[in-house]
Amino acid sequence: MNVIKKAIGGSVVAAALAMAVPAAAEMELYKDYEPSKEVVEMTFVKVDEGQFETYLEGLKSTWVAANEAQKKLGHIKDYGIYSVPYGDNSVNLVLVVVFPSDEMIAPNKARYMAFLDAYGKANLDQSNTTVIDLYNKIRKIQGTYLLREVILTGK
Repeated sequence: MNVIKKAIGGSVVAAALAMAVPAAAEMELYKDYEPSKEVVEMTFVKVDEGQFETYLEGLKSTWVAANEAQKKLGHIKDYGIYSVPYGDNSVNLVLVVVFPSDEMIAPNKARYMAFLDAYGKANLDQSNTTVIDLYNKIRKIQGTYLLREVILTGK
């Protein structure tokens, strides 16, 4: 009788496991899903306590100004600054840049020269000085990630 109970119990467990295992993946690229052309760059930043507004003020004259120039040129689609109100406190700010395609991330001399004309070499030099003299003292970059949305097409 004990052997029968074990056999039945084993069969029940095996059947439950078989139902829990998903069927073989049947998703097909460009039929069921496709990658977005847009690429999103997210930079995770930990700003020192008491320096949040100082960092934001600096970003306004450097990072935001440079992104505005790039947006007007069509090099980027959008950008944003996001605070992180919850979490483990290893990150409290996220800088986001949306590129129309990954081609816009690759080095390109003509695009760079157009940016320099729009933003100005003096502004670029001042931004670099601000990064070295201020930002590197009040914040730490925790990581930068590139994201590409996966669009489920449902065809």
